[in-house]
Amino acid sequence: MLANKTIVLGVTGGIAAYKAADLASKLTQAGAKVRVIMTKSALEFITPLTFEGITGNAVITDMFQTTAEHRINHVALSEVADAIVIAPATANIIAKIACGIADDMLTCTVLVTKAPIIVSPAMHANMYENSITQENIAKLKIRGFTIIEPEVGRLASGGYGVGRLPDTEVIIGTIQQVFGKNGDLKGKRIVVTAGGTREALDPVRYISNHSSGKMGYAVAEAARDRGAKVTLITTPTALAIPTGVETIKVQSAKQMRDTVVKATAKADALIMAAAVADYRPKTTAKQKIKKGAGDLTLELVKTPDIISEVKGKFLKIGFAAETQDLVANAKKKLTNKALDMIVANDVTSEGSGFGADTSKVTLINKGGKQEDLPLMTKREVADKILDRVGKLLGEKGK
Repeated sequence: MLANKTIVLGVTGGIAAYKAADLASKLTQAGAKVRVIMTKSALEFITPLTFEGITGNAVITDMFQTTAEHRINHVALSEVADAIVIAPATANIIAKIACGIADDMLTCTVLVTKAPIIVSPAMHANMYENSITQENIAKLKIRGFTIIEPEVGRLASGGYGVGRLPDTEVIIGTIQQVFGKNGDLKGKRIVVTAGGTREALDPVRYISNHSSGKMGYAVAEAARDRGAKVTLITTPTALAIPTGVETIKVQSAKQMRDTVVKATAKADALIMAAAVADYRPKTTAKQKIKKGAGDLTLELVKTPDIISEVKGKFLKIGFAAETQDLVANAKKKLTNKALDMIVANDVTSEGSGFGADTSKVTLINKGGKQEDLPLMTKREVADKILDRVGKLLGEKGK
């Protein structure tokens, strides 16, 4: 999504300016063409050479600076920009933009551009919470700017409060969301489940599986980047919560079932990427079960079959993690659960097991037609799945 996009990165004079170097690096690694504009105050915190080395492009620091490529930079950059991102954005730059002041290259570029503008404030908590700053931020929101709310944490002053620049992944997630808001799934409501459910034995132990949640999270992010309104229902994982995605945390299969029922009330599609436990202990001990002299026998009962039980007019996309007879088992599940499509994954295949960043899957529709995909990243697989979801939703709407 970021490949070949031209992103103008505005860096202003805050202690968080050093984090902008990581942002520029990650955007460049993703294939974006990053052009950096630094305010005079930003030069006190980080040098242009850092950004030039990262992006491979000259950094603009002066209103009247000219290069062989751009003779009138504030006009040229504003025209080629796919987005302008100001990170960190100080109270000063926010105030100037809100008032329409154009006294440096960054504010001039903002006033000239028709590209979407993303502003990520970072400053002392008292300055951020000041009513003047809040009024200025409100003005930008009304004018269509995207504001990334600062995080709560330790500040440069040594204090603690709201005002920290969010992690790079949050800013990039917001950029992707902005780029995708008019995508092919615009206006669609997609519910995605992820992770392996946990069925408690006692307050300490539980039955679960090896699911990392990576596939479900990849689907949720991909759907967000195509304009969908996404609800992610997830079990505990080691993954960062996707930016711009409503996320609901659950533990057990029953909790997931109840949450899915509510979330799909107005959904267009349910994508069940979660690995739901098939069985749970019949009883859960109130205290930790102590190790005894003999063996321990557990009585297990079936958990809810979520994708079969939940009812509605939405599409149902299931997953089949298999270790043998991949296609046969997947087709059986497709039919028995009345799915619109199933994603079959041989978890014993190299590079396609639990926790891997890649998958080799087979897509099978309810007519039995199948497509074998090569080994891909989970994000690439997610986009292939959503290609078909979009097509199915289009056919359903006819």
